[in-house]
Amino acid sequence: MSNVLRLAIVDPSDSTRESLKSMLLGMDMIWLEAECSRYEFFADVVAQTSPDIGLVAIDRDREKALELVARLSENSPNCAVLVVSSSGDGNLILQAMRAGAKEFLTQPVRIEDLLGALGRISERRFGRGEKKPRGSQVIAVAGAIGGVGTTSIAVNLGCALARDKKNSVALVDLDLCLGDADVFLDAIPDYTLVDVAQNVTRLDFTLLKRSLTKHASGLFLLPRPVQLADISLITPEDLQRVIGLLKATFTHLVLDLSKSYSPLDLMALEMATQILLVTQLDLPCLRNVVRLMMSFGEMKGLADKVKIIVNRVGLDAGQITLKKAQDTIGREIFWQLPNDYRTMIEVRNNGVPLVEQAPKAAITQSVVALADALGHDEKAQSIEVPLKKSGLGRLLKLWPAKAEQ
Repeated sequence: MSNVLRLAIVDPSDSTRESLKSMLLGMDMIWLEAECSRYEFFADVVAQTSPDIGLVAIDRDREKALELVARLSENSPNCAVLVVSSSGDGNLILQAMRAGAKEFLTQPVRIEDLLGALGRISERRFGRGEKKPRGSQVIAVAGAIGGVGTTSIAVNLGCALARDKKNSVALVDLDLCLGDADVFLDAIPDYTLVDVAQNVTRLDFTLLKRSLTKHASGLFLLPRPVQLADISLITPEDLQRVIGLLKATFTHLVLDLSKSYSPLDLMALEMATQILLVTQLDLPCLRNVVRLMMSFGEMKGLADKVKIIVNRVGLDAGQITLKKAQDTIGREIFWQLPNDYRTMIEVRNNGVPLVEQAPKAAITQSVVALADALGHDEKAQSIEVPLKKSGLGRLLKLWPAKAEQ
């Protein structure tokens, strides 16, 4: 349990205690060590279990609860106290902080506020060179053009990550019109993204996980809506909250974007920790890579997260060379995936991922190695190389005048 925060909770009110518990249960970063319904017993509970966090709901008896906070601060200094109250009165917050509370949240507790408080406690708790709790990696898979294999990569990357028992992985299909991630996994989901989005304000982590479809590989899937009419029901704000919940529950989140770069796709790109931009070695794809990188460069922090993935390398002898492609787009190629049409057709038609259908194939080994590279090198970024003028570059005609000077 070295990668989680151990938490004990005290709240004499059964209803609010259960509400807080449902919010905490299912979070991979939290282990609920103990619960208590009496303030007078909680100090002994903390002394016996030594949790990282003591969550104290103070509304039932504020005076007694604040005395408990002070006692915990004195007798259990390694336990960070998080106070929860329905009142946001400044004097009450000040009293709680003076008593020794590290964080103060108001009821009803918002998921975003809870995650922020836990993050700050985690930084203070593990800030001296010790191993920190695992954060969640959000990997957005985007295409330079339709048909470059983004869904194939997203699904098989998710399954490759899920093969490691230390990982918990979810895949979200954001191609709301024509997404087919469920076909690749031969899955018939009970719930879709629109179901989750419509109930996002009432969801807790446990219900969210039950809304996903679990594949035999260990990958969890949240598919696109069934009806086209349902697409308009999902807003960027809904998606932001869903991704926030998934980040708190899973170590890895793979987002399979559409090719329209809609507001939902842009929200996904903004929330991603890494962006895999999939291309092929042909002129239309490379032209779009340059266009997209120019647009990403205008969005704060987006371009720095991009990694260029070249798919179907060796498709035919007439392909543009990797060096020419790299010189053209002005960025290093992060990864190459070999062309294996027969194997990919088989896995798609059979609904079986590469790691199960063809574990020894070159394409499978490349996807597994990509998963390992992304999982072990979270800070890796594409390295920019100087733009060079070439015949291909003149055909692209996408660099602004300043870049020609």
